[in-house]
Amino acid sequence: MSHADSNIRPASDAELVAIADYVHDARITSAEAYATARYCLMDSLGCAMLALHYPACVRHLGPIVPGTVVPNGARVPGTKHVLDPVKAAFDIGCAIRWLDYNDTWLAAEWGHPSDNLGAILAVADFVSRNNAVRGEPPLTMRDVLTALIKAHEIQGVLALENSFNRVGLDHVILVKVASTAVATWFLGGPKDQIVNALSHAWIDGQSLRTYRHAPNAGPRKSWAAGDATSRAVRLALLAVGGEPGLPSALSAKPWGFSDVLFGGKRLSVPRAYDSYVMENVLFKIAFPAEFHAQTAAECAIQLHPQVRDRLDRIDRIVLTTQESAVRIISKTGPLYNPADRDHCLQYITAVALIHGELTADHYEDRIAADPRIDAVRARMHVVEDPRYSREYLEADKRSIANAVQVFFDDGTATAKVEVEYPLGHRRRRAEGLPLLVKKFRDNVATRFAPARVQPLVELCLDQSRLERMTAPQFLELWIES
Repeated sequence: MSHADSNIRPASDAELVAIADYVHDARITSAEAYATARYCLMDSLGCAMLALHYPACVRHLGPIVPGTVVPNGARVPGTKHVLDPVKAAFDIGCAIRWLDYNDTWLAAEWGHPSDNLGAILAVADFVSRNNAVRGEPPLTMRDVLTALIKAHEIQGVLALENSFNRVGLDHVILVKVASTAVATWFLGGPKDQIVNALSHAWIDGQSLRTYRHAPNAGPRKSWAAGDATSRAVRLALLAVGGEPGLPSALSAKPWGFSDVLFGGKRLSVPRAYDSYVMENVLFKIAFPAEFHAQTAAECAIQLHPQVRDRLDRIDRIVLTTQESAVRIISKTGPLYNPADRDHCLQYITAVALIHGELTADHYEDRIAADPRIDAVRARMHVVEDPRYSREYLEADKRSIANAVQVFFDDGTATAKVEVEYPLGHRRRRAEGLPLLVKKFRDNVATRFAPARVQPLVELCLDQSRLERMTAPQFLELWIES
């Protein structure tokens, strides 16, 4: 390792400055981006409401020290909690991500850009409520949607050509970076403080992907995004409090992020930051499952009527998929918990073939104990189609294709059912959005009485009314009664 002995501070890394310039100065003009951001907000809060039905999620929520009172703190939707913004970001992010059901972005890296709502909503509420004490104006839901568009863009553009997973880092590194930028902006930080905060996000020590893969997959993957958003808020608070940054956090030799954690490579930023990611984000409409398996579940449900009465006659199942699915979620052997199961391509496909549906409850121990599931899994052969892998990365396609074909012991077989674009893809927006609204309504109804559900649906479908509302007014509507 070479020794860097010059103590002359360089200019800040260009990648940090570009993000700060975008967050602080960019004006978003895309009506499509704002409309899609509204659907992301709806969908994410609906996912959080459904997650509150599961005790494993709820046990993570609330103040770190029981009984802590935070004047003018941030509210956690669906609960009575009023917390400091760091813990509130954790709680909101944890609930949104818990069931693996919120929006997705797939490229060289993947992830869930609406995870950033943990930081965005917590800081928006905290800043606005404290502004009110000082007689200053609050942030509006238009501001929240703007921050969501910008967080999506930062996370998604950095994911296009930078594969953090290939060096063992988890994709929540990009949640931390994006949330740090927009949280510092919401806290009133000028560009230099946004750069300072970002430098700390990059050198902060990053999560390994251990908890997403066999043999260690477990529930940490469901709270990792909340952890990233909470750390982002902490770093933002430090920066606006005057903490200096590290100008060459990415490029310093040999101690910067690129050399230590990214194999010596510079970050690739292949397009200018605008609103591309929000306009092309993927919604999980039909199934709470890892996104690379969404179309496999859709194929299996189509085959369910032909297979359900012949499960014991299956000879083999050929599951054709993309390289990313093979690498991330193809698993054999025992599955130990719901988090393990919802990241198993074979389990997801088997449940859909057997039951003709796939819900969050299908990952719980009671259903996973059905011996038919492992019997069907054992007959699966996962193969990569090079075309699927290629078109997964093509900017004008970004398909997430899977195909399923079932062969029986008498020599007969089903047709090979192929689905290239999942229901939540931009190419299927017209088909998907009415179902996304239904998903939102159904999820909110798991937490609130009918008299509260309909007004929330109507508000969230009204772009101009929602955007005019202040962040505290909006979050007040989501407090548990």
